[in-house]
Amino acid sequence: MNAVNTSPYSPHTNNLAKKMTDSEDVGPKKTDLSDEDLAIDQEPQSDSESASPEETSVNSSTDSAVEELEKIKIELDKQKDLALRAEAELQNVLKRTAREVENAHKYGLERFIENLLPVVDSLEKAAELSIPEESASSNNAIEGINLCCKLLLDVLEKEGVKAINPLGEPFDPSEHQAMSMVENPDMEPNSIAAVVQKGWKLNERLVRAAMVMVVKESESTSPE
Repeated sequence: MNAVNTSPYSPHTNNLAKKMTDSEDVGPKKTDLSDEDLAIDQEPQSDSESASPEETSVNSSTDSAVEELEKIKIELDKQKDLALRAEAELQNVLKRTAREVENAHKYGLERFIENLLPVVDSLEKAAELSIPEESASSNNAIEGINLCCKLLLDVLEKEGVKAINPLGEPFDPSEHQAMSMVENPDMEPNSIAAVVQKGWKLNERLVRAAMVMVVKESESTSPE
C-alpha cells in the first residue's frame, strides 16, 4: 500500500522553499569580509613594489647604455680632435718641405757662386787693365780674356746671379758695405762715389755686399 503525502504543501512548493533556505545560508558567507581586510586591499602599492623584476632590469640596462654612449661620444670627439691636429701638422710639414725643396733649387748654387766670385773679379780686373798693343798676339789674348769674362757673366745671369754695381746710387746698408767716406761736392751726400768691389745676388738673395765709398756731407758752411 502506497504512502500518502500528508504535507499541506505540494512538492513544487517544498522544493522552492528549500532553494530559498540554501540561498540564505550562502549569502552571508560571500559578504562576510572584515574591515581590516578591506583596508589592506584598498592600500595603494608603491612604485618599487608595483614594478616587476623585468621592468627594473630593462631600466638598469637603459641607464648603462646611455652612460656607455656618452663615453663613446667623448672618446669620438677626442679622436676627431687628434685627427684634425695630425692633419694640420702634416700640412705644415708638406708646406715646409716644399719650401725647402724650392729654396734648394733656387739657392743650391749659393756656395758655388761664393767660391766662383773671386775668379770673376780677377777676369774683370784683367779685362779692365788690358791695353791694346801693337802685336797681334797680345791683342788676341786681351780679346780672349774679355770674351771669357763676358761668357762667364752670361752664364751667371742665366742662373739668376746678378751683379750689384751701385755707382752714383744712394747708399743702401742692406746691399752695400761702406769702406770709407769721401767728400765730393759734385755728388749728393750719402751717395756712392766709387765701387771698390761689385756685389752679387742670387735670385734676389744677397750673396756678397758691394764694397763702396760713400759721399759725406761737406764740413764747410756758407758764410752768413
